Amino acid sequence: MEYTFDNERPIYVQLVEMIRIDIVSGKFKKGQRLPSVRELALTMKVNPNTMQKALSELEEEKLIYTERTNGKFVTEEESLIEETKKQLAQEKVTNYLNSMKSIGISYEQSVKYLQELGGKDGIS
Repeated sequence: MEYTFDNERPIYVQLVEMIRIDIVSGKFKKGQRLPSVRELALTMKVNPNTMQKALSELEEEKLIYTERTNGKFVTEEESLIEETKKQLAQEKVTNYLNSMKSIGISYEQSVKYLQELGGKDGIS
């Protein structure tokens, strides 16, 4: 998989976002052992120190935890994963609504577009 980074924000912040999405989407399962820092860094083509900084941030959020000598694991707390998913969804919806507002589209019309597009192209 190819990962691309923008130059607007620090890479570690983008890594946190990518891994957070991998956790809430189920790519990384509850309780799953994560690949090593070095493996993740190689996969995403970043410096291991940058990856470690991202993982430390996720650990502070309690989305991952470390077991000494066994590595890093995804949390098993379903409520935390669901709350994180809700926060991500709220951010995306807010961004969408703000984008629509900036081009002169009302809230009602924005919702209508979502409803119309929701059933197309397998999006549901």
